[in-house]
Amino acid sequence: MRIAGLQKLTLLDYPGHLACTVFLEGCNLRCPFCHNASLVLPERAGEDEEVSEEELFAFLTKRKGVLQGVCITGGEPLLWDKTEELIGRIREMGYAVKLDTNGCFPDRLKTLIEKKLVDYVAMDIKNAPSRYPETVGIAGFDTAPVERSAALLMRGEVEYEFRTTVVGELHTEADFEEIGRWLAGAKRYFLQGFVDSGDLIAAGLHAASKAQMERFAAAARKNIPSVELRGVS
Repeated sequence: MRIAGLQKLTLLDYPGHLACTVFLEGCNLRCPFCHNASLVLPERAGEDEEVSEEELFAFLTKRKGVLQGVCITGGEPLLWDKTEELIGRIREMGYAVKLDTNGCFPDRLKTLIEKKLVDYVAMDIKNAPSRYPETVGIAGFDTAPVERSAALLMRGEVEYEFRTTVVGELHTEADFEEIGRWLAGAKRYFLQGFVDSGDLIAAGLHAASKAQMERFAAAARKNIPSVELRGVS
């Protein structure tokens, strides 16, 4: 496990919390629209940006009483066995923890929830299950682990949200109707606009228009009343 970055202050990553964000390197997926390609592709990794655990915990010690939470993101944090230990140390300091995950490691997610090591989970829903392989860049991708993670969160044992980054070339209204049926009754579901960060895995992708986003939200809302748009103006 390698800590590839630390955003020392965020008002956006952890709802309702003044927080920092810890970026863990590595991911099992190759989503073409990934905006953190340098965290996903080994050949793009930058050694100069690495943060040691000692540096991280020195920072968290200094910011106790100021920051309320820590967001653990990636890449895919649950790719690593050691993530549980990292989160445990952060929780022992009194911080609330938000985890960002792609849902591919339901057993590790279940363990964190059962041990009460996470307070909030944001799970990426890449697309309708039938469209996952092309959306995550892996032929023949098995969605069963992702579906297990979604079902686990919907049991309501931890605060959660589902979210989809919407890409014009990858998503359709029919996809969101399928997602709505899959996640029917979910507590929170956000459709967020794609932004070209300049650090993508693939080129030539574009954001959906606001009108398209509104249609997609309406399609999902047939079964998920709480659908909202995020980052769309």
